[in-house]
Amino acid sequence: MSLAGKVALVTGAGSGIGRATAVLLARQGATVVPLGHSQDSADEVADEIRASGGTALALAADVADAQAVRDVVARIDSELGRLDVVVANAGVNGVWAPVDQIEPDEWGATIATNLTGTFLTVRYAVPLLVRQGGAVVVVSSINGTRTFSNSGASAYATSKAGQVAFARMVAVELAPRGVRVNVVCPGGIETEIDDNTEQRNTEGLGVRAEFPDGQIPLTGAEPGAASQVADAIAFLVSDAASHVTGTEVFVDGGQSLVV
Repeated sequence: MSLAGKVALVTGAGSGIGRATAVLLARQGATVVPLGHSQDSADEVADEIRASGGTALALAADVADAQAVRDVVARIDSELGRLDVVVANAGVNGVWAPVDQIEPDEWGATIATNLTGTFLTVRYAVPLLVRQGGAVVVVSSINGTRTFSNSGASAYATSKAGQVAFARMVAVELAPRGVRVNVVCPGGIETEIDDNTEQRNTEGLGVRAEFPDGQIPLTGAEPGAASQVADAIAFLVSDAASHVTGTEVFVDGGQSLVV
């Protein structure tokens, strides 16, 4: 699944799934643009890529800021001259709270990063992608798509469901222009996303179920690795998936089938 000669933008590349994906795509030959929320986090990933012999252009931006995303794509165009792969991974868990306690600005902040950020990333990348054809992968979640058991996560789940609908819509729209759009839906993955989660009064909220053997059929209580999600993304952006578009791949060890 060589990506030699191609340029890949990975948002939310500073940690977790984004970082693992950026490193893997670089290993497969792509020039990678790791986009972090801070320049320091992007630089760290770029340093790791370069240390392994890869090429990277480290950039920073808030994906919810339209002008910032537009500037990122303009810089890719001016410095690298093309864009073949987009991995819209940037996201936050945000605030998890009962629906009658979550504040409108808290709801809005989650939607802005997860859903509007995905739209902006794809929207400004399209003019570059259609030049030679390309592939987009949106990183969604099992939450809001197959599972609805994390009571209090209404904003997060809604943003993730919205990503899938958006990806399906643009998959149809962009297919005649040579651009494929797919989604990965991770389950429990060992990442740092919980660091930006605020939970308020979610104890005892909703219907509780117990799974004495663990929630993940393949591994029990052991979460998946970010690298396993990166492997699925690498497949979807490669020529090995040249006839795959508008679909979701659940990378969850079967978790969404039982919770």
